[in-house]
Amino acid sequence: MGNKIISMMKKDSKDGGSKSKRMNRSQRKLLADEEMLHRRALSMAIHQAQLSQRFDGSMSRRVGSTSTRKRTLSDPFSNGKQAPDFSESLIVKRFVLVHGEGFGAWCWYKIVASLEESGLSPTTVDLTGCGFNMTDTNTVSTLEEYSKPLIELLENLPEEEKVILVGHSTGGASVSYALERYPEKISKAIFVCATMVSDGQRPFDVFSEELGSAERFMQESQFLIYGNGKDKPPTGFMFEKPHMKGLYFNQSPNKDIALAMISMRPVPLGPMMEKVSLTTERYGKGRRFYVQTLDDRALSPDVQEKVVRENSPEGVFKIKGSDHCPFFSKPQSLHKILLEIAQIP
Repeated sequence: MGNKIISMMKKDSKDGGSKSKRMNRSQRKLLADEEMLHRRALSMAIHQAQLSQRFDGSMSRRVGSTSTRKRTLSDPFSNGKQAPDFSESLIVKRFVLVHGEGFGAWCWYKIVASLEESGLSPTTVDLTGCGFNMTDTNTVSTLEEYSKPLIELLENLPEEEKVILVGHSTGGASVSYALERYPEKISKAIFVCATMVSDGQRPFDVFSEELGSAERFMQESQFLIYGNGKDKPPTGFMFEKPHMKGLYFNQSPNKDIALAMISMRPVPLGPMMEKVSLTTERYGKGRRFYVQTLDDRALSPDVQEKVVRENSPEGVFKIKGSDHCPFFSKPQSLHKILLEIAQIP
């Protein structure tokens, strides 16, 4: 009997060791997969900085993917399990991901990978003067100009096709503008810690509690850019790197912060200061959802609550432990919420 117990213990020990080895291999593969995705995004960012003049900025780009086929790489955010294919149950399968101030299509690389793994079709957009769009930000003075790549994408959709728009931060203003222009082409609009503005409100107004009033910011901010000379009104702004790290990336991985530091570009000021005109007949018919980030220093949870209270969406979702960039700090949680919203009838 004693020999039998010893034999069973040895067998259990071997089984445990085998499981441990399999887990270690799985974990190593997940890390390798995520590292490969990050290298792709980093490569695109470096390519943007070194060879920017080769791009006219007029096209939307898919980040982290070179084709429209479903990825064979396992989802680096799914704990080693193949992500469920939700595409069969969804009528609208195409997501259009719209970045926020200073960012570009590159910031969505983790979300693009996970949505594709779920059988969906994500498309990223570089707004005017952002990412690969090489327009001089100092020349972008209106929300219409700033949002032009997004509007052109919607205009060129097949007649019956609809998309789910996802806007991050000030990209929410472009999503609102698109809802006003083409409500019939947008199935749902998802605002991720975003400027979900009301009629007559400026995108900058949403940040006023953190940055002060628009008037004061225009007069006193040390981050302003005077592209037309000091004797003319400012044309843009850009935070210094230490400020960006503290505001945007307090929970993000270091490698994603490094990616952002070499990729972020100045923000055109005109679109941020423009009062947005929205109507109940068009914008008001849109289905809006809001995703709150609860460890956000750029747009505090209290401010996000105020945004939701003043311009009530159909649904509100919350991500604990996320900074202002959940696509970096909590990509798995954001992916899950996007799928959940997509499945709402």
